[in-house]
Amino acid sequence: MSDKGHIELERQIDSITVGVRHRRDLGDMSALMRSIEEVGLLQPVTVTPDGVLVCGWRRLEALRRLGRRTLSVWVRSGISDQLSHLLAQQDENEQRKPLSPVEAARLYDEIKVLEKEDSQRRQSATWFGRTGSDGKATGGDESSPPRGKSRSIAAHIVTGTNASQRLERINWIRSVAEDNSLGGSVREFAANMLRQIDNDAPVAPAYNRVKAAVELASQPPSPSHEEQDEVARLAAEALKRVQEEENAQRLRALRSKAKRAPKHHSPRSFVLMWSELEGWTALYDVAGACGCTQGRRLGALRARRRRDDRAA
Repeated sequence: MSDKGHIELERQIDSITVGVRHRRDLGDMSALMRSIEEVGLLQPVTVTPDGVLVCGWRRLEALRRLGRRTLSVWVRSGISDQLSHLLAQQDENEQRKPLSPVEAARLYDEIKVLEKEDSQRRQSATWFGRTGSDGKATGGDESSPPRGKSRSIAAHIVTGTNASQRLERINWIRSVAEDNSLGGSVREFAANMLRQIDNDAPVAPAYNRVKAAVELASQPPSPSHEEQDEVARLAAEALKRVQEEENAQRLRALRSKAKRAPKHHSPRSFVLMWSELEGWTALYDVAGACGCTQGRRLGALRARRRRDDRAA
């Protein structure tokens, strides 16, 4: 929270200047007025050293409707003359030099800071507020922020519309133009975009172009042709090394298989196998198993054996 200010306890309400840019729908004031009647004004309104209202129009109007003549104010120093004049403006049609888009964005940013300070003070008043007649902590109604967010409030004060997104984008481009950590070409490009915006160029395309320039500047530089050739050479060598290792593994596997000695069985195993072959010729087609010529010889031998058996 900023310490650029001081409390003034007894300020005449009629001495405070309320500009036309603060005048918007107040909403239901009954809860705020009841809170002030019960426990007093917990959070002072914010004014410039010249008495121009910065924040707290609802609080000021609630006191005025209650017939109060004085109030406590937070006198905020360090406010730019341009913003003071803007806040003091009494007539929307007042003849004055119109703000450029970049100037409007700067004032919008300044008001956001002041609104944030006021919001923090109101939040503190809510946490540490006095107790009401029912013994409960009060300050909620009084310290409730005005309708809308700080961005919307600031945008309405400066432009009369909710142009917060447009103003935020202009301020972001300005931050790029003033960021010494970025390259000179990027900062100069952003500054050129601001000049174009002040000359009525649309904000969204300029914002997108600056954003793209910042993203490109943050990427690592593209490798040179020599570096690309070196990367390709290393990739080819790595692939060759992998292929050689795979071929070596296959060769070792083949050699290991070739050197494997034949397995020898015992004589008992051979006898058992031979005994299992007894009578196999009666179970299989010998001609098909041994060839036609050899099959006919075996067939004739078997027929002769049968005839000899019958003769005996």
